[in-house]
Amino acid sequence: WLNFPTLNSAAYKQNWYKAHQAVIETYQRFPARGEYVRYIRSTYIPGESRCLFLFDAPNAAPVEEVNEVAKLPYTRVVEAIDLPAEA
Repeated sequence: WLNFPTLNSAAYKQNWYKAHQAVIETYQRFPARGEYVRYIRSTYIPGESRCLFLFDAPNAAPVEEVNEVAKLPYTRVVEAIDLPAEA
């Protein structure tokens, strides 16, 4: 699952690392709550002032909850398929 957080560009350029850390710290608490969600990686796109977070989860709900608990605003969470570099 891929989420698209939204923050104004000036704040985001200054705080993307903090947002990244907040997501990591938050998702690590979820197994203790009995919910499966695994953070895979983040990709920052400076030209769009956007950071994409890639998660493994059974559906969008735990990914949305990670973002809400981390207080990271987002526009949407969509399903994504991660393809390996080699077939």
